[in-house]
Amino acid sequence: MKNQVIIGCSSFYNSFWKNIFYPQNLPSKQWFEFYCHHFDTYEFNGSFYKFPTVRVFQNWYNKTPESFKFSVKVPKEITHIKKLQECERLLNDFYEICKVGMKEKLAAVLFQFPPSYVFSQKKLETIINSLDYNFKNVVEFRHESWWNDEVWTVFKENDITFCSVSHPNLPKTIFKDFPLLYMRFHGVPKLFYSSYSTEELTSINHEINSKKGFIYFNNTASEAGILNALELKRMNA
Repeated sequence: MKNQVIIGCSSFYNSFWKNIFYPQNLPSKQWFEFYCHHFDTYEFNGSFYKFPTVRVFQNWYNKTPESFKFSVKVPKEITHIKKLQECERLLNDFYEICKVGMKEKLAAVLFQFPPSYVFSQKKLETIINSLDYNFKNVVEFRHESWWNDEVWTVFKENDITFCSVSHPNLPKTIFKDFPLLYMRFHGVPKLFYSSYSTEELTSINHEINSKKGFIYFNNTASEAGILNALELKRMNA
């Protein structure tokens, strides 16, 4: 059975991609439209740095094809600064903005926690009690302590997806038995820069056989991300 993963990138505005992906004479204001002709999803990371508005998301919604999907990252104010403490209003606002702005094009809501966010029972309970389960929630950890059976069991019980990551300092586990297969390729060994070989992509493609979900390439500080995304997409054609 053919893989049912949807492949995309975590960035598109990249001058390294001219002549490699974007035609030399294509104005940068048309880059995202060009991206949408080749990919069916985009991981929106801008919301991590600046709390979004409905109008911002509606603009993105309006300029994408009907079947296009967005995964949207939760603002760092929630995950990195407050670390989910006293965040009920902020998080409710964010979910509502995603719902109204992205509508049916919203694929998943991505929570990325910092490396300093080390596993504890209390933190796990906070996550479980904070999320809105009307949405497809994906959680990415950057500390290895979260790679444990207790977390995985509780996540599955609550329909939360544990994010699979390719990162220099984290296990290479590909999680295939959560609500979604959700993978983020950050670049190894050089974070955000390194490319993945054809052999690596072939092996991963074989391992995710027949799974549903999303794969995003975040090794976009060079040309690596777009080339890897295109190659993996060809493998799934």
